[in-house]
Amino acid sequence: MDHASAGSAPIAFEDFLKVDIRVGRIVTAEPFPQARKPAFKLTIDFGPEIGLKRSSAQITVNHTPEELVGSQVLAVVNFPPRQIGPFMSEVLTLGVPDANGDVMLIRPDREVPIGGRLY
Repeated sequence: MDHASAGSAPIAFEDFLKVDIRVGRIVTAEPFPQARKPAFKLTIDFGPEIGLKRSSAQITVNHTPEELVGSQVLAVVNFPPRQIGPFMSEVLTLGVPDANGDVMLIRPDREVPIGGRLY
């Protein structure tokens, strides 16, 4: 995956507003052995407006399925679905690299209502 560098071109604020980032609660997390890189299949509840969505996430180094279930995460909910092997990923779960380059999920540090939009 290409990552934007510090020298990325500026975008208009209106472009940022097009990206719909919401908080959801992980209801299931299971291994995804068919993925090219180690990943989990997540089912995330974004509340009544958006509902349940699925995501493939390469977060196996810093997270376990057991600790993920019940936790809140941030995800882009308005990208088109993407086929990843036999799995259809409907949202992009967001993370940042740790010191080793492995993904750490972005999560609220306190409980917030699911479905809330990032602003």
